[in-house]
Amino acid sequence: MTNAQPQRYLRHSHIRTSRWLYAILLLVSSLLTVTSTYAAASKPAPKEQVIPFNSDWLYLQENHKNLADALASKNWVETSLPHTWNATDTMDATPGYRRNASWYKKSFEATSFDGLTHLYFEGANFETQVYLNGKLAGEHVGGYIGFTIDLTPLVKPKGQNELMVRVSNRFNPNLIPSQKSDFFLFGGITRDVFLKRLPTTYIDYMAIKTPSVSAEEATTQVSVDINADANTTYTLKADIISPSGELLQTTTQEVTVSKGKNSTKIDFAKLASPALWSPDEPNLYQLKLSLQDSQSNEIHHKIDNFGYRWFEMKAHKGFFLNGERVLIRGTHRHEEHAGLGAALPNEIHRQDMQMIKDMGANFVRLGHYPQDPEVYKVANEIGLLIWDELPWCRGGKGGAEWEKNTEHLWKAQVKQNMNHPSIVFWSLGNEIYWEEDFPGGGATEVINPYLQKLQDMTKEMDPYRLTSIRKYYPGSDIVDSFSPSIWAGWYGGSYNQYEEALKNAHAEYPAFLHMEYGGSSHVGRHTETPISSKGLRGAQVSVSEAVNQAVVRSVAKDSDWNSNYIVDLFDWHLNVSENLPDFAGNAQWAFKDFGTPLRPLNPLPYTNMKGLVDREGNFKDAYYVFASYWKKEPFCWIESHTWTHRNGPKEGRDVTVYCNTDSAELFLDGKSLGKKDKQAGVVPAGGLVWKVPFENGLNKLKVEGFRNNKKVAEDEHEVTYLIGKHGKFKTINLQAKHVESNRWLISAEAVDKDGNRVLDYSERAYFFNIGEQGQLVENQGTPAGSSVISMASGFANIEFIDDGQPSIIEYRGQNVKGVYVEINPK
Repeated sequence: MTNAQPQRYLRHSHIRTSRWLYAILLLVSSLLTVTSTYAAASKPAPKEQVIPFNSDWLYLQENHKNLADALASKNWVETSLPHTWNATDTMDATPGYRRNASWYKKSFEATSFDGLTHLYFEGANFETQVYLNGKLAGEHVGGYIGFTIDLTPLVKPKGQNELMVRVSNRFNPNLIPSQKSDFFLFGGITRDVFLKRLPTTYIDYMAIKTPSVSAEEATTQVSVDINADANTTYTLKADIISPSGELLQTTTQEVTVSKGKNSTKIDFAKLASPALWSPDEPNLYQLKLSLQDSQSNEIHHKIDNFGYRWFEMKAHKGFFLNGERVLIRGTHRHEEHAGLGAALPNEIHRQDMQMIKDMGANFVRLGHYPQDPEVYKVANEIGLLIWDELPWCRGGKGGAEWEKNTEHLWKAQVKQNMNHPSIVFWSLGNEIYWEEDFPGGGATEVINPYLQKLQDMTKEMDPYRLTSIRKYYPGSDIVDSFSPSIWAGWYGGSYNQYEEALKNAHAEYPAFLHMEYGGSSHVGRHTETPISSKGLRGAQVSVSEAVNQAVVRSVAKDSDWNSNYIVDLFDWHLNVSENLPDFAGNAQWAFKDFGTPLRPLNPLPYTNMKGLVDREGNFKDAYYVFASYWKKEPFCWIESHTWTHRNGPKEGRDVTVYCNTDSAELFLDGKSLGKKDKQAGVVPAGGLVWKVPFENGLNKLKVEGFRNNKKVAEDEHEVTYLIGKHGKFKTINLQAKHVESNRWLISAEAVDKDGNRVLDYSERAYFFNIGEQGQLVENQGTPAGSSVISMASGFANIEFIDDGQPSIIEYRGQNVKGVYVEINPK
C-alpha cells in the first residue's frame, strides 16, 4: 500500500467522512507505508552459492560448427570435469595429436533465485563458446586462465536448463603459447567449473597489496570492484584476521555506487610486527570484505588469504627475502600427469607441490603458463616461492590480433593471481624470439618495444613484484631480473663448466638467476663408465643450447641418457650452486617428465625425460641427489634400485650412496664394509662411495645413516653380479607376473646364450596385445606404461589388465620377429 491509494479512495467515495476519521486513515496509511518501506529495505539479499559443476556432463568428440548439428549427434558419451581429449593421444605411436573442437553438454535444474547466475571456468583450452537453452551466453579466447560467463538472461528459474560448451584447441598462431613450444597444447575443459548464484549487487574483485613491509610494521591496501544493480550507498566493512584467527583491524567506509562496475580503495592503519610469510614460515593472513546496506544487512562478502613479505634482487648480491639472503633452490612444473594429460584433479596438483616441498625445494617456476588455482593455494600454504609466467613461449611477436589476445591473457593472469604471497616473479616469457610464427616477428626491433609495453603494463598493475624473462638477451635490461641459457654438460660443454658459466653471468647481469639446467635420463639404463666431468669429446663448447641441435655434438644428442650420468651432473651442479657466494639460485628443469610433440625418437617417445620423477610421479634416480642436499627428514639411498644387474671384475665395483645424514655404513650380505663421514664439497655423494667385492649371483646391500651417532635412516638393495662380461645377445625372455587382482607385469629381458642379461642391449621394444582380451596399460609416457619403448640395460616392462579371459602378449623389435607369453587369469 502507498500514500496515493487511501487518498484516491477517499476522493472517489460517496461516504461522508469526518475530519477525525480522515486523520486516522492518513495515520494508518503512513504507518503502513513506513512498514512496507522498511520491509523492502531489510529484505535480505540472496546468499551467494558456489556449486561445483564437474559431474554429469556429456561429451561429443565431433567438430560441429553449430548447435543444432551437435545436438543431433548420437555419439555423446558420459564424462566429468576436468577433461581433455588429449589425455592419451599425445603419447600414442601415431604422429600428431587432436587439434580440433569438441562439445560438452549438461542439463541442470535451477531453483528460484532472486539474483544472478554465473558460470565460472578455472580454465578451458583455448577458444570457448557457451550456450544456454539454445542461445549464445558468452565466449572466451585464450587458455590457462579463469573466466566467467553470465547466464542470468537465459536461465530458466524453473525446470531443466540445457548447457552446451564448445571448446577448440585448433591451430591458431594468434594465441600464445606458440605451436612450436616443447609441450602439448591440451584441448578441453581442463579445470574445474562452478555455478555461482550471486546477489544483484556484489563484490566482484579485490586486490590486496602490501606497499611497505618490514619486520616492524606493514601497510595494507585493498582495491575493490563492486558490481551494482542501482545507484545507491553502501557500507564497505573490511577486516584483517591474523594467521591464528584473531581479528586485528576493522575499517568501514561508505561507498556510493552507480549501476554497473564501481571501484574503490581501502587503506588500513599500519600493522605492527607482522608475522612474515616465507618458505620456512608461510604465515597467511585473511582479509574479509563485507558489503552492507543502510540497515547493516550483509549484501555480499568476499574473503581471501594474503601474506606480508618483502623481497629484492640486490645487484650482484643475489635474492633477498624479508631482509635476508635466500638461496633459490628450485625446480619447474608442467601441468600434466600420465593418463590424464592436463585435466588434473586438485589432489594431483597438491601432490606435485607437496613432493617438491618435501624434497627440500623452496621455489617453483611454473612453466610456461598460469596453472590451476590449487597450485598457488598450496604454494601459499606450504611455503614455495613462485615464478608465474606469461605463456609467450617461442614464436616471436604477431600482429594486432595476437597483441590483443596476449594482453588480455596477461592482464587476466596478473589480476587473478595478485593476492598470492608465494608469487615473487612475474615472467614475461621464455625463448620468445625462437622459431618465429610471423615473418620478422623474432627481430629485436620488433620484440623490444612490445616487451617494454608488457613491462610497463605489469608495473602499472603490480609495482611491488619483480619481472623477469628467460633467454631473450636483447631484453635483459628491460625486466627487473634475467636468466640466460646455461645447459652445462647437456646441450653444450661439460658440467665442470657450470661454475665458470655462473660467475660470468653473475658479472654480466646485475639481477641474475638461473632457470633451466639438467638433462634426460631413461629409467633403468645404467653404465659403469658414464661421461666424466670433462664432457663428451668433440662436443659444442658453449653451454647454451643451439636452436638446431642436429648440427652440434652434445651429450643430449650423442649419448644414451643413462641415469648414472645425470646423477653425476646434478651432484656437480648442486655442489656449485650451494657454495657460490652471492648467487641468487637456480631451478632444475623439470620436476616431472612431461609430454612433447617435438621428441618422437626419445627412448620414451613424445616424452621430455628430464624429470626427477616420471610422468606418474615415481622417483627417478636424480630425485635422491636433490634430496641429499635439501631434504630435512633423514634418508639414505643406494644408487640405484633400478641397477639390478652389473658386470665387472672379481674385485667388485664402486657403490655410491646418497644420504643427508652425517655418516653412513654400508653392508654386503650382512658384513660391514666400513663407516664413512659425509664430506661437504666432495662429489660424488659427499664421498659416500665404497668398493664392493660382489660375488657371482645375488648380492644384498644395506646402508645405515647416522646423525649424532644415532641411526636415523636405512636402505636396502639387491644386485645380480656377473664376474666378467655377458655374451652377445641371443633372445628375449618374455614373462608375465601376476601383481594383484587383474593386473600383470609383462617383462622383456635380453639375454645371452647362458641366460645372462645383456646390459648393452638398447633396441626399441614393441608390445602388442594380440589376444584381444584385456588391455595393455599404454600411451602413458611412463617406463611401465608405454607399448613402444627403448630397452634399458637389456630390460623393459609394461602393465597389463586382464578381463578374466586368456590373452597373448607379443614382443617385437627390429631384429626380433616375435616372442609371446600367454596370460591365463584362471
